[in-house]
Amino acid sequence: MRGGRVLVAPDAIPRVYRWDEVLAQPDPEAAQAASVRWFEDRYTVTLDWPDECCVNHSFAPTGLWHLGFIFAAHDLAAGEELTVDYRHLLGDGQVETFRDARSGEAIVGFGWRESLARSTAALGALLAQG
Repeated sequence: MRGGRVLVAPDAIPRVYRWDEVLAQPDPEAAQAASVRWFEDRYTVTLDWPDECCVNHSFAPTGLWHLGFIFAAHDLAAGEELTVDYRHLLGDGQVETFRDARSGEAIVGFGWRESLARSTAALGALLAQG
């Protein structure tokens, strides 16, 4: 707690932050690395994610990130890694500090409308498969 306000709570998500609030954290670089966009311009920030909460990035993910939930993109085999497209988690135009492992391409956040449209369409396609 700092100044009577919880800035970051370990393993908890006490509130969401606007992007300008993420950048105003005591360590903005660490806050950016620990932030995830859930909806519109609202982000969670937690610097102490347990290892089991980590999901790696892929441009061909095995999971679909939609409004803070991850849906399996197909039946996953035992031991198959769950991945998501980080462009949905980043802010509009935010560039990830690393590149996609397979393609070497930069990972640049989608705008909110594009992210929502893409993830909604992908979820609809998954549901249509039954």
